[in-house]
Amino acid sequence: MTWWRLNSAINAEDFDEPPVISKREEETGEMCVISQEAINEFGALMEQVDEPLERTFKNIHQGHPHETLVRFLTAREGNVSKAHKMLVDCLKWRVQNEIDDILAKPIIPTDRYRDVRDSHLVGLSGYTREGLPVFAFGVGLSTFDKASDNYYVQSHIQINEYRDRVVLPAASKKHGKHISKCIKIFDMTGLKLSALSQIKLCTVISSIDDLNYPEKTVTYYIVNAPYIFSACWKVVRPLLQERTRKKIQVLSGCGQDDLLKIMDYSSLPHFCRRQGSGSSRYSEGSFENCFSLDHPFHHQHYNYMKQQSLIREPRGPLKQGSVHVDFPETDTEGTELVKTMASELQKLGNQDGLAESMEDLKINNRH
Repeated sequence: MTWWRLNSAINAEDFDEPPVISKREEETGEMCVISQEAINEFGALMEQVDEPLERTFKNIHQGHPHETLVRFLTAREGNVSKAHKMLVDCLKWRVQNEIDDILAKPIIPTDRYRDVRDSHLVGLSGYTREGLPVFAFGVGLSTFDKASDNYYVQSHIQINEYRDRVVLPAASKKHGKHISKCIKIFDMTGLKLSALSQIKLCTVISSIDDLNYPEKTVTYYIVNAPYIFSACWKVVRPLLQERTRKKIQVLSGCGQDDLLKIMDYSSLPHFCRRQGSGSSRYSEGSFENCFSLDHPFHHQHYNYMKQQSLIREPRGPLKQGSVHVDFPETDTEGTELVKTMASELQKLGNQDGLAESMEDLKINNRH
């Protein structure tokens, strides 16, 4: 019995539907049917990859190759050829950029990492009642202005890898079932047109996620949306593919009432805990603010990377400087969404007299 069929038999109980069905998140109600024949064909193709790609593939699937095949097939609407190319390209990207070792390369000194955390607001606030990790993002107040783009890209990938290699396996063990996805909550408090200057970095990060970490998020929740975002969303929403549109939910106000339907109060991000609280990094204590480097999640994440670096190079000093990762140049659905949103925000800004022309906005090309 080949490895993907064996794993399918062992892990079939991990899925809410039979292995032949890829269930596009219960919240969306959308189903993408993946035939067992397609999974078998994909698995057979993956048996032909060389040893370096096979080794990094194991780091991706974490003992669940069947689930990974289904994710990539779902991202390519069940097309085996396209899914195979996508996964092989992902594996090559991982090998070329040494992604398997990225958790052994903490950003140092700590003050530099604190700068990254203070200007790119992200954290783990808790878990849903089903055990899915809840990742929060302070979109409106992230400035990306305290370090080079390489640091922000490195940090983003490290959080992705820590989620997949540490957070999700721990959640699976705790709940006695395979958990491979999360939910994300985007706080739009403080969103300004000046954020358009960061569109290049945002598209890079979006491309990395779309091409190398597909189908890892069940639902994207947007909260504390100012008028300018709400007006823009009304224009952009109809332009999105249906499967994307159904995964994005814009909630009223801070979203507390809606989010409490799927998680306990203790798992709510601090900016969802009272109406109008916003995501100000100063409004809550560091323990409650999941964006803070002093929050338990960031403590655990950073300490884990330092421990991994000692295991990898026990005698050598930690190297300062960012890790360079090749940026994907392919346009994806995520990058198109970012660009479309930016374009509509600019149009609305011009109508309201809030900003100069796009030519006058300084696009950040830091490296």
